[in-house]
Amino acid sequence: MTSFAIITGASQGLGRAFAFELAKRKTNLILVSLPNEGLSLLAAELANFNIKVHFFETDLSLQQNIEGLAHEINETFQIHCLINNAGRGGTCRFEEAKMAYLHGILQLNIISVVLLTRLLVPNLRKQKQAFILNISSMAAFSPIAYKTVYPASKAFIRHWSLGLREELRGTGVSVSVLYPGPMKTNLDAMQRIEKQGLKGKMGLVPPEDVAKVAITNLFRNRATIVPGFMNKINFRMMRLFESRLLTRLISNAVKLELD
Repeated sequence: MTSFAIITGASQGLGRAFAFELAKRKTNLILVSLPNEGLSLLAAELANFNIKVHFFETDLSLQQNIEGLAHEINETFQIHCLINNAGRGGTCRFEEAKMAYLHGILQLNIISVVLLTRLLVPNLRKQKQAFILNISSMAAFSPIAYKTVYPASKAFIRHWSLGLREELRGTGVSVSVLYPGPMKTNLDAMQRIEKQGLKGKMGLVPPEDVAKVAITNLFRNRATIVPGFMNKINFRMMRLFESRLLTRLISNAVKLELD
């Protein structure tokens, strides 16, 4: 039976780049994104690579949608790869943050990833070899003022993924964590990066390059994937600096986004 790779948040940015990278490798795809984001056009374009492409338009911030999506996939498809790419961030003073803003980050970055993975792992385990790629961030390695919840959510993904990797050792399912730095994935991200100046542009890697590095290392069963030369340097430096100093430096750069 034909096997598929699932990509959440597939309509733009890094998710779209993942789709094209896998299509070039002749991988059949299941694309997931919010309604009205052009998934049908993307699916038609990817079908030109002579692969099978299906898509689901749904809001993964709602638990019933997660359960419905997983049920339909498990009933209809065999999957060998799950890329949990859907997520959200932003910059906001915590005391000014709306409840919906905070809930949205927690729901999409943590809860939806954990629940969808839990529901799809039995499907993945049916394959001789299968892969899970969870998207963390370089932000996972330091607290950051004015973002607070976002880096904490990505730190959760880091620890949960590596724990799951150990738990699934020997089952044929490999779990990897990707730590991208800044990427110009949409207009909002581009504006925030520009406001940070030089600091925001350090480690900047095009989504297409991130996707290529990520997929190559995912299929090599690498636990930790850090794309980009500067990001690799930052990855090591973040482990050497005192946490308070690192937090102050990064937070001062991020504060520029608010002005």
